Amino acid sequence: MKKVIFFALLSANFCFGQITEISSPGNRIKIRTAIKKGLQYAVYFDGKLIVSPSDIDLTLQRQKNLLSTASLKKTSTRKIRETILPAVAEKRKLIPDNYNELTLLFKESVAVIFRAYDDGIAYRFQTLFKDSITIENETAIFNFPENHFLYYPEVAKRQDADIFHTSFEEPYQLKPLDSIGEKNTLFNPVLIYPKQSPRLLITESDIEDYPGMFLTGNNTKLLKGKFAPYPLKEKMTEGGYQQYLVTERANYIAKTKGTRNFPWRIIAIAEQDKDLPGNDIVYRLASPSRIGDASWVHPGKGTDEWIIGTNVFNVPFRSGVNTDLYKYYIDFAKRFGFDRIMMDAGWSDTRNLFKIDPNINMDEITSYAKEKGIKISMWTLALTLDAQLEPALQQFQKWGVDFIMTDFMDRDDQKMVNFYYRVAQACAKYKIMIMYHGAYKPAGFGRTFPNAITRESVLGSEYNIWSNKPTPDHNLMLPFIRMVAGPMDYEPGILDNATKKTFRPIEEKVMSSGTRCHQLAMFVVYESPIQIFSGNPSQGYMEPSFMELLGSIPTVWDETKIIDGKVGEYIITARKKGDDWYIGSMSNWNARELKLPLDFLDNGAEYNAVICEDGINADRYASDYKMSETKYTSKDIVTIKLAPGGGFMLRLRKR
Repeated sequence: MKKVIFFALLSANFCFGQITEISSPGNRIKIRTAIKKGLQYAVYFDGKLIVSPSDIDLTLQRQKNLLSTASLKKTSTRKIRETILPAVAEKRKLIPDNYNELTLLFKESVAVIFRAYDDGIAYRFQTLFKDSITIENETAIFNFPENHFLYYPEVAKRQDADIFHTSFEEPYQLKPLDSIGEKNTLFNPVLIYPKQSPRLLITESDIEDYPGMFLTGNNTKLLKGKFAPYPLKEKMTEGGYQQYLVTERANYIAKTKGTRNFPWRIIAIAEQDKDLPGNDIVYRLASPSRIGDASWVHPGKGTDEWIIGTNVFNVPFRSGVNTDLYKYYIDFAKRFGFDRIMMDAGWSDTRNLFKIDPNINMDEITSYAKEKGIKISMWTLALTLDAQLEPALQQFQKWGVDFIMTDFMDRDDQKMVNFYYRVAQACAKYKIMIMYHGAYKPAGFGRTFPNAITRESVLGSEYNIWSNKPTPDHNLMLPFIRMVAGPMDYEPGILDNATKKTFRPIEEKVMSSGTRCHQLAMFVVYESPIQIFSGNPSQGYMEPSFMELLGSIPTVWDETKIIDGKVGEYIITARKKGDDWYIGSMSNWNARELKLPLDFLDNGAEYNAVICEDGINADRYASDYKMSETKYTSKDIVTIKLAPGGGFMLRLRKR
């Protein structure tokens, strides 16, 4: 009898449409779809409605809404139980890929594919037209049964550009869903945070030849997709960091192939907050690698001189962008176990990669780096790299450069998304890794192009130069929200640390909010297969034990476990490499004490432990820390004491 009543209620929710259903492998998550004057889907967790019936559709020019009068031709299902071996192990070296899939094929040459995983759901469109098509818009509704709270970053409109120009670097806000209206433009991931579990994170994967998805609302309980129209006209900005701004947009979002797959719309589902940082559903949904053998892709750690303004000290040369500075960085990298250095903005004219600063001798620098076994990495301006792509990559290859950064795209419309693919493919041809700054989130791109090894799309360390935005509170939102979309180049490691009372944004004497151990723990908590150390090497030389510990931390992992965590408050992350474990813990501005059971260690084994934790006075002098050594087994429970804005790092090496 209960089953009959439940089905009647479900049918009423769907207006008595034709209903199909698919469940996750563990049966806790269900997707139900209904077809009547369009297609709707709803999502259930343990029988509870968590996503109310929500419309999806594609609007084609001259054909209008594909699904508004669509006729279902057939349905098909399949069960997949596979394992992905990632070329670059961002979270783990083996990724279980288990899902159940439902495909709805319509007579109108369109299909919708739904996937149910144990940690989320996803859907995508597939079109089957012979000729190219023009997408006027996409309907992507995320409707919820209650007015939940929402963590979100909102685009701050630039004065010189439209709302679709953004560096995707904004702080998170927490407000009810009904506070989001048509005038609000959010970029994803966003986190729906009900009073009761589960948590729901909205994002996307496999964006290709198509714009990324923004989100907006209508002051009710729903969010809806918003897409940048295609750019028809652009103008180049003035100044040193030039970029193209769109001055006229089309009345469509994409012109594309008629037969193709479209991006996945994803709702990651987490019963507890701590289930979010380890979720790799975005990676699983991305297209497989297109670069063939990726053995030449080498993760590791590098340095960067830009955030500290090249302001080194205790050196016999004049600091600045010059040959001596980069040789100094090479020596530092060699001393403390780093793989490479970054030559950031200033090594060349931003408008011409072949016009090198006269204070720099590239032959001397590259020869010195080769002698020391250290790689050189280069910053580029996206507009210039695009214009000089082939000759620039050839020159980089001659210098032995195997990693570049490109910067200042600040868009994710179809034209700009295609730039990412073009550049990543060209870099792969020359066996060069790339990192995008001024960029949208990774959205699984690193699976398709393993050489696109990390990405910015995060309000990170550089904001300490001119603002107080990267607070410990902000830093404790990133693992639970932004990091679910893929690796992020936060650039941790600032060695001048401040309390909430003592922090000041000072250019060339940059400090961070929170303790020294808060910065150290980021190298474990935050995922980035190339981690960039942004601290001052001159300070690092004065603290060799600390730097040796930092330099020993891997950047890719065999296994990841989130021991505990709460969004915006605290986290304990344990990662394994070989036989060794690295544990990082961070807190917001609240001091706290946490327990770390070591029951994940091998039974019967003993581990040599190095601990770096907040010092007794870290609440007043944030650079205060204490290092110690001991031994642990799987039976031990470690007490973690975190100062306000605090951190903790533990390295366990199997004896």
